[in-house]
Amino acid sequence: QAPEDVGVDGARCIDARAGLDRLVEVLRAEGYRTLGPTVRDGVVAYDDLASGTDLPEGVRTEQAPGRFRLEASGDATRFSWTPGADSWKRFVFPPRSEVVRIRRADGTFVVEQPAPPPAPMALVGARDCEIRALAVLDRVLDDPDHPDDRYVERRADTFVVAVTCGVPSATCWCTSMGGDPRPQEGYDLRITEVLDGGHRLLVEAGTTLGHRVLERLDGDPAVPGDHDAAAAVAERARDGIRHRLDGAALPSALAGTDEHAHWADVAARCLSCGSCTSVCPTCFCSSFTDVTDLVDPDVTVREQTWVSCFQLDHSRIGGRPVRATTADRYRQWLTHKLETWHEQFGTSGCVGCGRCSTWCPAGIDLPAEAAALTGVGP
Repeated sequence: QAPEDVGVDGARCIDARAGLDRLVEVLRAEGYRTLGPTVRDGVVAYDDLASGTDLPEGVRTEQAPGRFRLEASGDATRFSWTPGADSWKRFVFPPRSEVVRIRRADGTFVVEQPAPPPAPMALVGARDCEIRALAVLDRVLDDPDHPDDRYVERRADTFVVAVTCGVPSATCWCTSMGGDPRPQEGYDLRITEVLDGGHRLLVEAGTTLGHRVLERLDGDPAVPGDHDAAAAVAERARDGIRHRLDGAALPSALAGTDEHAHWADVAARCLSCGSCTSVCPTCFCSSFTDVTDLVDPDVTVREQTWVSCFQLDHSRIGGRPVRATTADRYRQWLTHKLETWHEQFGTSGCVGCGRCSTWCPAGIDLPAEAAALTGVGP
């Protein structure tokens, strides 16, 4: 599903307001359902975009374990925030979705499949951690041997407008998990917001399709100084990331920690609420339920819903849960993300986005706990 990186030249600098307006206009004219960040109820949430003015302007986010605040930045920047609880997963793998509808009629049964999406999606403002999270979901849910056909339909022909993360939060640790503030692949267009020498957006194409859209944007051809300024934005962001672990060493370091005393310490703080799994952009556990319509008893719907490994019944086997304690469930979650996911899928299950830490009501910080368990540092 990831776009092919063809290294297309022809970068442009566009206006931070009019240029984004034009970008959304072009994507909508191309037939995409255009989605992007919006400010709603004090957070940054992803929603449909009618124009570029729907995108945030002049806001930043303060994030720490157990803390999120949206605040005014005092300037006209468009991408100086870091993502909130919302993720693109919601659009390709919804929290609740209909799998099949069965209707009893005239002594037989009629099976109805859900309609395919009416249009492909364009994701505006995707950070590197989010693009890599989509790749993780692709590996799991678009496995050639066992594909989730409904996921494949939603994900098909997605156009990705990536954004360089210029202002990382205190919970970001993407560089420890193989990522970077500046997206390296998986995008059609990449935007870097540059303030040195005037406020502008450097837009680069990563695919031939992205190049075709870029040609329709108003702007000046980029010069070497623009690329140097964009590189400096990414370098400052890298320097600003607080957590620094050797992510490649975590799988082997976590092996054999099942009886580590620190699991009990984490369990004493963990509420087992599942907030971390609900905001995680890669968690994919789900359950299937058959529901009969109360109004029309001749209709039964099979639904797929998200579930969490922090739910006691999620590990029920043979009439009892095999992970009965909070320590058991937290250990399952952390070791699956950072250790056994590699064995299953050949990648990490964590992209270092920091959402689980930010939105944990107890302020439990995943990289800090991983470091305490393993002693793995930079």
